[in-house]
Order: sequence, then C-alpha cells, then structure tokens
Amino acid sequence: MSAPTVRRLLLVEDDPPLARVYQEYLKSEPYDVVHAETGKQALTALAGGPFDMVVLDVQLPDMSGLDILKKVAQENSRTAVVMITAHGSVNMAVDAMREGAADFLMKPFNAERLIFTLRNALERQELKGIVQTLKRTFDRETYCGFIGKSLAMQTVYRIIDSAAPSKATVFITGESGTGKEVCAEAVHGQSPRKDKPFIALNCGAIPKELMESEIFGHVMGAFTGAHANRDGAATLADGGTLFLDEVCEMDQSLQVKLLRFIQTGGFQKVGNSNVEKVDVRFVCATNKDPWEAVEKGGFREDLYFRLHVIPIHLPPLRERGDDILDIAGRFLTEFAAEEGKGFQAFDEETAAILAAYPWPGNVRQLQNVIRNVVVLHDGEVVAADMLPSPLADAGGARRTPAPPSGPAEPKPSVRVSQPVAGGEDGLVIRPLWQVEQELINAAIRQCDGNVSRAAALLELSPSTVYRRLREAEEKAEGGSDAAE
Repeated sequence: MSAPTVRRLLLVEDDPPLARVYQEYLKSEPYDVVHAETGKQALTALAGGPFDMVVLDVQLPDMSGLDILKKVAQENSRTAVVMITAHGSVNMAVDAMREGAADFLMKPFNAERLIFTLRNALERQELKGIVQTLKRTFDRETYCGFIGKSLAMQTVYRIIDSAAPSKATVFITGESGTGKEVCAEAVHGQSPRKDKPFIALNCGAIPKELMESEIFGHVMGAFTGAHANRDGAATLADGGTLFLDEVCEMDQSLQVKLLRFIQTGGFQKVGNSNVEKVDVRFVCATNKDPWEAVEKGGFREDLYFRLHVIPIHLPPLRERGDDILDIAGRFLTEFAAEEGKGFQAFDEETAAILAAYPWPGNVRQLQNVIRNVVVLHDGEVVAADMLPSPLADAGGARRTPAPPSGPAEPKPSVRVSQPVAGGEDGLVIRPLWQVEQELINAAIRQCDGNVSRAAALLELSPSTVYRRLREAEEKAEGGSDAAE
C-alpha cells in the first residue's frame, strides 16, 4: 500500500500557543505544516511556493485574513483556504465563503473537527480542479483548425490528444468535406514531430504510373522524363508525418511496397537498388469504408491491419447539430472581412434552412455556400433569398413552421396500423415521431410562433426543433405516397 501524499499546509495564526496546539492536532496527518504569525509572513510564504491548504486566522496583528484570502483566490485557485476566528459571525462566514474560502471554523475546536474540515476542504478543491480541467478539455469550441463544440467533435478532439504523442499510425475516415486533412494536420501539430515536415499525398489524384515516384522518389534515367534525381514524399517527411489521403485508391502493386516500407522503415527510389531509411509517422485517410474495400479485394488485408491502428471517424456535418450555425457564422465573418462586406448574422429563416439542410458536401459545401452569398450580395443580415441552389430551392417556408390559427390537424399517415390501446390505462400507442411533432407544434403555438422560445421550453436547440419537424414531415409524406 502506497504512502499518502504529503500536502503543504500554511498555518496563519498570531497566537503561538494555539499554533502549537493545531500543529499537534495535525501531527498524525500527512501535512507539511509551515507556520506564519503575521499577514506579512504569510504573504512571504505564499510567494515562496504553492500550498495545497491554508488555515487562516481572520484577525491578524497587521492585516485582515480576508485580504490574504482574496489574494490566494486570485493567484492560486487550486489552494483550499479554511478560515478560523474567535470573533466570528454569520456575516463574516458568508463574506469568507463569497471570497473563496472552502470552509469556516469557530474557535475553540478540537482535533477531530479540524482534521475532518481540512479533509473535506481538500476533497472539494480537488474535485473543483478536476471539473475545471474536464470543462477546458471537453467543452472546446475550436481545436487545431476545427470549429465545433458538439459531443461528436469533442470525442474527435480527445482521440487526437491521446494519439498525437505516439508514433502509432492513425487512420481517418469520413465523408468528403468533413476535414480529414485538417484532422491529419492536428495529429501532426499536437505531436512531438510538429516542428518537422508534414507531407500530404492524395493517392486518388495522382496517376498510378507516377504514384511510386511521388512516394519514394526516383533517380535520373529511371523512366522517360526522369531528367534528374528527385526525392519523394518519404524522404521529405523524414522526422515528420506522411499523410496518405484516399489511401484505398492506391494500386495493389504499390500497396505491397508501402507495406514493406511501413514494416521496415526502408524503401528504394525508382531505378535505384539502394535502401534508404527514414523515420516517418503515417497518417492515412479515406472517404470509403476501408474494411469494405478489403472485402471487395481492392485493399490488402495485411496493409489494412498495419494502418488501422488508431481509427478516427469524422462525423458528417448533418450529425453535428448547432456546429452547423457556428461554422457558418465563422465563415460569414471571415469572408465578409475579406470581401469588405457588412454581413454580421443570418435571419431566422436562413438559420433554419442552414440547420435543416443535409449538407452532402459537408463543411466544404457550407464554406462554398457562404462565400457565394458574401460575394454576390451585401447587407448586414443574410436573408433566405440570398442562398444559392439547392438551398434556395428547398425554401424557408417548409423549415420555418408558422403558428397555426386553430388547433393543428394531425397529418395523415398510413405507414403504421391503427393506434393501439395500451391496456387498462387506456393509453393510445402511436409512433413516437407523431407525438413529438404534435408536442413541438403545441409549444410553438404557445410561444406565438417564436421557435427559439419554444425550443427553450422543450430544452432543445432551435436547429434540433427544425430538424425534428422536417423529419416528421418527410415521414408523413412518405406515408401519403405509400397510400397512393
């Protein structure tokens, strides 16, 4: 069993006999106690190094203990402070807690009371520190070129944090436009190799006849047009990161050579028999299902298992909730500044369209849409009629529900059987999407058509409200089509 961690404790007490009593109380506890009799001595001790705990008398000969408490709270929020006094009152206790004290002790107190109070104060302070660290770690709105605070992206950020320091190969998957190269650069940028080269190759954009030379380089005369020696990406990435985008498009004959390169760290330039050694960290990406490519015979199974060590899946934009409007807002600000335009925000209808659109081209498509709007229009607020096709074709009316003048009539649907009574309680069982649609519409009516206020009552984001209504409409329309 390991020994308990010794904590540094500063005892600020102007009465020497009492200070000795308190020190005796803590003799069996894992504290390294430093005693200060005055406020000045306490400040000098605090300046000399951090303390885990401060036991602080309110009444000191040269200053108030509350002044020292304020200083500790400002300069070292990880230090727990317990105030002690013989002249206390409820108001003084409230003031001390408001200024950041972990607890408050009235003199006289016994050893058990002191030990119990200090233990609780330390536990609360440690939990507070953990929560603050987790909040900084898990509530990031931007990260290494990414924009987004959705849970899906927080997961991506955490995987990058964990994977970046190692040399293990990272395999990134995701639809086109989700930011796979941004992810690869983040892995490189967070790694010990960040000051070395990051070399990217798109295996799907380079003819297969030239791909080997692009990766490994060639010597003069190796093939027609090879008029000089040329280093490939493997040499250029030495000490850094080699990013192979769309790796599943690589020719099978070259996959064998890549596998050998990964296994040995050595390769041969085209036209040369000498083996060169490099230190490279591999990051790969594809917009396909890599295992499906293996099953179809287009990608070697042994290469798959060599590369697929740390998988990172980038979610499509349609699954990222409020990130859509956050990213759109960032693009709007950036492009408006570039083009000298005055755009500052989206109106409610436009925001609804952007939030509900499925974005098959993901972030890249969203970027192009916002740039189109900024270049071709001007103003302070982006209106729905400024959006290009296909968003303009979608229209805002379908995604911006108007408050009905009377009770909402249920939408027809023949996709399910007749409602089923649920036993003795008489509960009618219906599809969940129908119940959800009626509840959302009722909330919107109650809020006089204000979708944002209705979303707040439902504890949803406005974009989620619009998306749920759109999905319900599609299901209802699907049922109508089936009936015909």
